Amino acid sequence: MTKTSPARIIDGKAVSAAIRAELARHVAIIREQRAVQPGLAVILIGDDAPSQVYVKSKEKLAAEAGFRSVVYRRPADTPEEPLLTLIEGLNEDPEIHGILVQLPVPPQIDEAKVIETISPEKDVDGFHPMNVGRLATGQDAPIPCTPLGCLTLLKRELGDLAGLHAVVVGRSNIVGKPMATLLLRENCTVTMAHSRTRDLPALCREADILVPAIGKPRFIRGDWVKPGAAVIDVGINRIDAGKGDGSTRLVGDVDFDEAVKVAGLITPVPGGVGPMTIAMLLRNTLEAYCRIHRIAFPLA
Repeated sequence: MTKTSPARIIDGKAVSAAIRAELARHVAIIREQRAVQPGLAVILIGDDAPSQVYVKSKEKLAAEAGFRSVVYRRPADTPEEPLLTLIEGLNEDPEIHGILVQLPVPPQIDEAKVIETISPEKDVDGFHPMNVGRLATGQDAPIPCTPLGCLTLLKRELGDLAGLHAVVVGRSNIVGKPMATLLLRENCTVTMAHSRTRDLPALCREADILVPAIGKPRFIRGDWVKPGAAVIDVGINRIDAGKGDGSTRLVGDVDFDEAVKVAGLITPVPGGVGPMTIAMLLRNTLEAYCRIHRIAFPLA
């Protein structure tokens, strides 16, 4: 890749909308032919404001695409046992094909136990240890939504990724590790960077594909970016808007104003990876429905 002009900004909203429209077409076919439509259950514990907004958006977009969307809202002091009982009931519900527990959960609840209680075939987040293992060993499995959204954007923009050097900054189970696995499956040469990485700026400058996912606002500077590189910014950070009225705005892990002058492709925040996460959640739910009902996916 070589730098020839200002970066092309990837419109995640537009790509997400196109994917959701296609999913809605498939769901419409299912609803015409079958008694049970694809069903997604989301469980929200507590009143965390960002989680409330995110769940409301999931609920709205799922319904718009024709899915059966059910949200279970529980107070922050909900004990663990009733939550596990609810999940076990949804595992057995034939009208629910995808189950998502909005993270993080309150401290009295064991997050790992919650994830392990979800049936692997209904685990549309791709977090169940069985699905994590299947993905890591190259088997079919639900893919975590945010990494899948990142990969979808990359393949739409770049096509074949084979041979490109990808640097993933961050090693979380939710984004960093599965992102590295997906890029390896696309035959990229993958480097995973983290808080102990030495000379991170120099390493980032080697990347044809740079995927920061660390939760530090504008941490990746423009002079860390290789000219012409594809930058997929996973970070969503709320900072002071600078208006003196206490208002806030969202920024990514990349200093967008600097990086856009150097990169070849870049996702904005907001409007980049975020919308793709919900689109991939719906895709995973439809795929789970097809798997449970033994229908080929994707549909014709």
